[in-house]
Amino acid sequence: MAEESRPPLPPFTYETAVQKVRMAEDAWNSRDPARVSLAYSVDSVWRNRAEFVNGREEIVAFLQRKWAKELDYRLIKEVWAFCEARIAVRFAYEWHDDSGNWFRSYGNENWEFDRQGLMRIRHASINDLPITEGERKYRWPPGRRPDDHPGLSDLGL
Repeated sequence: MAEESRPPLPPFTYETAVQKVRMAEDAWNSRDPARVSLAYSVDSVWRNRAEFVNGREEIVAFLQRKWAKELDYRLIKEVWAFCEARIAVRFAYEWHDDSGNWFRSYGNENWEFDRQGLMRIRHASINDLPITEGERKYRWPPGRRPDDHPGLSDLGL
């Protein structure tokens, strides 16, 4: 059974790469694991830190665990590079644990898409930096980052 198409489709231009990255950011900021999983092929393969995830069911389970731990999660992604069916992204997100300790997690992702525009490979490298509540830079309400909110480069991140 053919999978549904997920435009924009490769090969990417700068504009379509930016659109694809913002769509991913918006989905992740929804903190809805089922919604997020639909951007990935049914046989998608991830490396996230030291964890390996295969397929949509494991993606959903992974994200449920992630957002049960990383509370008040807010994310900004930015295109780093793109070519044909691949996009490299840098990102930073803020969250706190159940003890109220805040973190900013920085990282890079390498993405590869199939012809339908579904991500089939995702490699993520991430580092966590403890921050104080006063050092937070992401203070929009839960959900999508407002269009007028600064991006990573504008924030000096």
